[in-house]
Amino acid sequence: MSRKPVLKPLDRQSIVITGATSGIGLATARRAAAAGACVFLIARGEKDLARLTEELQGKGSRVAYAVADVADYEALREAAEKARRLFGGFDTWVNNAGISIFGAIREVTLEDQRRLFETNYWGVVNGSLIAAEHLRERPEGGTIVNVGSTLADAPIPIQGVYSASKHAVKGFTNALRMELMREDAQVAVSLVKPAAIDTPYNKHARNITGHAMHNPQPVYATPVVADTILWCATHPIREITVGGGGRIIASFYAALPGIAEPLFARFAPMLMRDKRGEYRPYEDGLWDPADDGLEEEVHYPMVRNFSALAEIRKHPGVAAGVVAVLAGIGLATLLLNQRSGPTRYERIRESVNPARLWSRLRAGERLRDVRDQAQGGWDRVSGLSERLTGRDSRRRAAAYARDHAQEGAAAAAVATIAAAIGAAALKHWQDRR
Repeated sequence: MSRKPVLKPLDRQSIVITGATSGIGLATARRAAAAGACVFLIARGEKDLARLTEELQGKGSRVAYAVADVADYEALREAAEKARRLFGGFDTWVNNAGISIFGAIREVTLEDQRRLFETNYWGVVNGSLIAAEHLRERPEGGTIVNVGSTLADAPIPIQGVYSASKHAVKGFTNALRMELMREDAQVAVSLVKPAAIDTPYNKHARNITGHAMHNPQPVYATPVVADTILWCATHPIREITVGGGGRIIASFYAALPGIAEPLFARFAPMLMRDKRGEYRPYEDGLWDPADDGLEEEVHYPMVRNFSALAEIRKHPGVAAGVVAVLAGIGLATLLLNQRSGPTRYERIRESVNPARLWSRLRAGERLRDVRDQAQGGWDRVSGLSERLTGRDSRRRAAAYARDHAQEGAAAAAVATIAAAIGAAALKHWQDRR
């Protein structure tokens, strides 16, 4: 097994971020700088790089940048050397740069497909190899964070080329992690897989569909992913998904691909079509850098600012505690519903027991034989029953109310204890953040 790296707090780290001037990369850069980290920015557009550097330096952060295309290994190596000269090296390298294409695979030119892989796949390979070489030499090691996608697990039509590139990123990341383990390197390798995120992704993507496109709901805010990336910089997490919607779709595809694929083929293109948007072909960032003006968010009609799935993955102890509390409440509820004699569950089980049903059927046949004899007796006891009904009903109602009042008090006590534990866990989580 490989030695574990010593991951420093963010305010003692130097972090390199590719694709740093837009979307997830931009949000990560801003939050890393706000946390006190030294941030080194890499992107293709110098204008946005200079503006972002000036913005962050104006807030007192230590920031520098280099213009480089991640597909160019030599340019990326020079950028890493600049970060080493200015900051004495780096502790975390984030491979975030990426582009996309909307269009059927057979309609996308091979040149465009290769260009997408040069950025999405080879950019990750270039950055990872450069970062691993540097981090292996550091006494405390460090972290490589690769930004993938849930489409690596559940490919969809119209984004087939993008899905393929992210699937390749996943395979490369997992293999690199194992190789570093074999070499006993103090390098953690994390794969972050966002679902649909509120970024300029659709503006940057080459679109040959003839329609404006957007991400289908649920859509998550960029800070949710940025916080997860920075969590990986300080905690060795193998793989983490941001966005429960994407995880559900990926799980459905993995469990039932024969059902999922026909559904995706039919409905995915319709869900991605933006009926209110304006179709702008070839105004994208596939070959040339896009000038967003540091646009971090696009503001979808509904954006989620919290991913429960990611938080559970980041805080397994708190999640286990919540599950334990819920299990305790369930057990308490079950015990409170016990009665002297058979429980409700046992009564239900007995009611559907075949042997008991058969005995009841045979008893029913015998009862028909004596029904006529009982009819006369019924007339004699009906008067007495009417006189006793009122008193017996009141007695049963009082007993029922007394029993359920006790149950309600016990359940309220359990709920109060659970709320106190949950509040304490939440306070502990907020303090750690």
